[in-house]
Amino acid sequence: MNKPNNTMYFETETQERIQKTLARNGLGSRRQIEAAIKLGQLSINNTPVQLGQKLSAGDRIVWKNRVWLVEETHSKPRVLMYHKPDGLVTTRQDELGRPTVFDSLPKIKGQKWLNIGRLDINTTGLLLFTTDGDFAHHMTHPSSQIDREYACRIFGEVDDDMIQRLLSGVELEDGLANFSDIQRADEDREGSANHWFYVAIMEGRNREVRRLWESQGVQVNRLKRVRYGGVFLPKNLLQGKYRELNDKELSILFEDSHYQPPASQLTVKSVAKKRGRSKG
Repeated sequence: MNKPNNTMYFETETQERIQKTLARNGLGSRRQIEAAIKLGQLSINNTPVQLGQKLSAGDRIVWKNRVWLVEETHSKPRVLMYHKPDGLVTTRQDELGRPTVFDSLPKIKGQKWLNIGRLDINTTGLLLFTTDGDFAHHMTHPSSQIDREYACRIFGEVDDDMIQRLLSGVELEDGLANFSDIQRADEDREGSANHWFYVAIMEGRNREVRRLWESQGVQVNRLKRVRYGGVFLPKNLLQGKYRELNDKELSILFEDSHYQPPASQLTVKSVAKKRGRSKG
């Protein structure tokens, strides 16, 4: 479906620091962009960029031997939900050549999908992607207090004392951690060594759910994320499939995560390769 072109050029007072604009559009982290500026690798309108310099619609950026045009857009971040299968890594390019979650995502002209958080290679379930780096940062920053919910199959006996310790907090190698909620998902079956639980957690540290359970002498042998903030993994979304959130779902997600989309923002569009050898 063709969407109306709401891009405006030149008739704008919207300005933004270059590292914020480029990072939000997926061209690198703010630290990477700041390092490139210090090395003199970026220019705006044929003038070397200074740290903290602001962009306006209509500016032309040269970096990495490419030319980008700065535009002002009036649109919400796009958000994609993806049902991650087992065996995929959450990275754009893997040094070991393993398949990544980005291999299956739809292509979008002039933009990139940015992952909101990660799932390790052996964890399945809900992964969110967005076109907006500011929104991705908001969703993953600890201060936003956005919880994630997982279905866990635990090998070993789990008693009430263990559950209370996991709720109160246990010391891991990278600091204190805890679940904000734990619910049994099945009835105790005599002789069964595996039990299902739903757990909620407010952080996204590396393998944190698994490490919390392992600290109590039990093992997670199945782990699936079923919710991220206000977004639930639909039962009809099969592994390896994706679906973009509609306007109603986006509104619920923004409200739940206390995020206010800007009325307008600057984006960059790749327009050409710079001829000859670029100094940037």
